[in-house]
Order: sequence, then structure tokens, then C-alpha cells
Amino acid sequence: MGGEGPIGKPAAPPTIGVHRPLISVVGVSKIYQNGTIALSGVDLKIAHGEFVSLLGPSGCGKSTLLRLIAGLGAVSTGSIEWPLLAYEASGELHRDLGFIFQDPTLMPWKTVFENVYLPLKLAGVTRHNATERVAEALAMVRLEKFADDYPRQLSGGMKMRVSIARALVVKPRVVLMDEPFAALDEITRFRLNDDLLRLWQTQRWTVIFVTHSIFESAYLSNRIIIMSARPGRVVADLPIDAPYPRGAPFRTSTTYNEYCRLISGELARAMAEESDDG
Repeated sequence: MGGEGPIGKPAAPPTIGVHRPLISVVGVSKIYQNGTIALSGVDLKIAHGEFVSLLGPSGCGKSTLLRLIAGLGAVSTGSIEWPLLAYEASGELHRDLGFIFQDPTLMPWKTVFENVYLPLKLAGVTRHNATERVAEALAMVRLEKFADDYPRQLSGGMKMRVSIARALVVKPRVVLMDEPFAALDEITRFRLNDDLLRLWQTQRWTVIFVTHSIFESAYLSNRIIIMSARPGRVVADLPIDAPYPRGAPFRTSTTYNEYCRLISGELARAMAEESDDG
């Protein structure tokens, strides 16, 4: 569980399809109508099966980039390509995405089951045909006993688990997460980090995870993308060459602490460069 040892210069993590990335972000910029430049010339390639964290200061465009990858907005320049995924008969790219927001955004008047069922309902799947898939998604997040409860009866961590189950019920290949644990207490956050890694390893997703936390990014990821302050651009691409599964021993290991220092130094360097430019 998370061995120790000098990290030196980490080797790139082994990935599947490294020569043909699952997602290619090529020269992407995003300029809003008010003239704000959110992203500038972002280049990024993500392979199948990676757990990639986007790390940077508030307002650096992490969430904007995540939404563009999800197709929830148009790039101003550049392109986002999915070379390994197929097009549907309609010509639309079939991305197989699950998106998890910082706020669980549950409907308070619906049960846990109904909240998780919603994406399938919108896709035209009947409740009867969806029952097994909803039950499977709830079991993944250990909430199978709470299917008939309402959000008001749940803790903050349980609400986030429902949100995760709602994303998983569509059986995605790629899971995009926008600071999903930021509002939770540290103990709950640690537990959900562990649950997320367990699911990532068993389900073989590709995960892109937005966070402000150096510690969270070092614990979860096999690769960390550090972004500069606005306009956001990639200033460092750090592989985290530590074995999985990870747990409490890894959190207290020399290796983990060294990685946290490395990430902190790269982030501070990026901020210093931004200050010098200003």
C-alpha cells in the first residue's frame, strides 16, 4: 500500500493507448463575450485509464477546461478531439461521459433512487428497465439501503455519493469531476477519496479531476496538470509514480510527502512567473 523511497524524477505512469490519446486538447483558448480570456493555448493529451488532476489557483480556467472537454461550451480557438471514440449515426460524437459537480444538485422532492434514475429517464429508459442499473450504481457507492430516502435525510457525504451514483448509472468511460469533495469535512473527504480510487481501479475509467488541493491531487492521481493564473495555460505536467491501491500508509509515507513538496514547488513557481509577467 503505497511504498516509500526516493522519487527523483518520476517516470511517466504506464497508460493504455498512449500513442493514440483518448482526449487531445490542441491549442485551446476560451474568450468570453465580455473579453475575459479564460484559457490561452492549452495543449493536453489524456490516455485511456489515466487519473489526471487539474490543479491551479482560483480562476485559472480549470473548470472551464473541464466543461469544454465535456462539450458544455465551444472553444474560441483550437480543438478538442476524441480519436479513440466513435461517432453515432447522427454524426454526434459519443463520449460516454459522467460529470460530477461540486454541488450534488439533487432534487429534494425525489428519492435517492429517483435522483439516480434521472439520466436514464431523460434517455428514455423506463423505470422498470432501469431498476437493476440504478441498484448497481447505488451499490457501487454503498448506498443500496438508502434508495427510498430523500436528500434531506442524508449527510453531505452521502449526498455526494448519490451524485456520483447518478453519473455512474450511464456507465461512462470518462468521468469528469469538478471539485466534488471541496465542501466536505476532512474525514469524509478522505473516505470518498478512497472510494473513488476503488471505483476507478475496478471500473477502468479515465478520470479528469479538478481540485485546489495539493494533498488531494497527490493522493489520487497518476498525473497532475498544473495551470497558471488567468489566462489559464499548462505550466507543468507531473507524473505521480506511486503504486495503487493507496491508503493511510501512503498518506504518511515519505514518497507522498516528497510528491506534495514537488507539486507545491511547481505551483509556487508558476505563480511567481505570473507575478513577474504582471
